[in-house]
Amino acid sequence: MLRIDYLRVPGLPALSFEVAAHECLAVEGPSGSGKTRLLRAIADLDAASGYVHLEGLERRELPGPEWRRRVRYASAEPAAVLDRPVAELSTGERQRLGLVRAIADEPRVLLLDEPTSALDAQGAALAEELIKFQMLAGRIVIMVSHDAAQIERLAHARLLLADAATHKLESAAA
Repeated sequence: MLRIDYLRVPGLPALSFEVAAHECLAVEGPSGSGKTRLLRAIADLDAASGYVHLEGLERRELPGPEWRRRVRYASAEPAAVLDRPVAELSTGERQRLGLVRAIADEPRVLLLDEPTSALDAQGAALAEELIKFQMLAGRIVIMVSHDAAQIERLAHARLLLADAATHKLESAAA
């Protein structure tokens, strides 16, 4: 279980919610509403007050690198490559590589920022199957997406960041 208690991210109200193993929470909202800032704060990449617990451990109880091995953030624009300069890869190739790299050492939580935005329909379908498999394997997924159909297919609940002052958590059928 990932439990967020009164997490204060700049520009957002204090947020509290839970996501269980095998589940996906979709974070929705207009551009600039704080979706990426929220994921980065959960991953302990950006400063935020409040509490983030994973399976009974609070993020400050672990060194940053250990927390990030358990709670993995995958950027919408990953810049990781094994044997070629990043500039030689297409945006879609970088995105697929970033997703594979994010799951390679089996973190407990995947924080996915627009995981299929640069992929064609076939690539997006394969990425979604990979995300579903991660949930079946017991991982917790929090995903930012502007794709309503994708959210409908993957998410068990939704967190709507309507603007800098409000948010709403609601269940969704997955």
